[in-house]
Amino acid sequence: MTIEKNEANKRLIEKINQVEEGYTKDFSNTQKILLTTDGSITAILDVLYGKITLSTLEQHFDTADSEISELIHVDEGAQINYREVIMHKDDENLIYALSYIPLKRLTDEICCDLVRADIPIGRILKNYQIESRREVNKIYIEKPNERLKDLFNTKEDMLAREYVIIHKNNVLMWIKEVFPVSKFTNI
Repeated sequence: MTIEKNEANKRLIEKINQVEEGYTKDFSNTQKILLTTDGSITAILDVLYGKITLSTLEQHFDTADSEISELIHVDEGAQINYREVIMHKDDENLIYALSYIPLKRLTDEICCDLVRADIPIGRILKNYQIESRREVNKIYIEKPNERLKDLFNTKEDMLAREYVIIHKNNVLMWIKEVFPVSKFTNI
C-alpha cells in the first residue's frame, strides 16, 4: 500500500487544523467530527440527541446562476431545488443547512420527499438506498447573517462546511452546514 492511499483523511485534518490555528481555539472532538465527516450528519445527531427533527425554513425551485452551476456542475439555467433547513431537537436548534440540488439528477419520488416533507437528506438517501459519497470541499469560520443570529440567538462566529454528495460520478447535491462555535463543545 502506498502512503498516498493511506492518507485519504489527511486533507480534512489539515483543513481543520488550519481553521483552529487561524481562530486560536481548539475545537471539540464532536465539532471536528461534524465538520469532517463524509457520512450523514443526521445519523451523528441522532446518536448524540436521540432522533432529531428537521424544519424547512425556505424551499423553492429556481434556475442555476453561474455560481450555483459551478458548484453542482450543471449548465446555467438548469432547474434546481433551493432548500434551507434547521436541524433541531425539541426547541434547540443544532445545525442550519442550505442546499442546491439539480432536479435532473433526482427521481420523481426523491423530489417529492424533498418538497413535501421535512426529511433530512441523509434519511432520504438511506430510504431510497442511494449509493453516494460525500466530499468536503471547505471548512471555515464565518460571521453570522441575520437569519443565523435569529436561529441560534447569538452573534458569535459560526463554524461552516461545504460539501457535495456524489452519485454515479455526478454532483447530486451541494450542501453548506453551519453552527455556532460554542455548539457541541460539551458533548
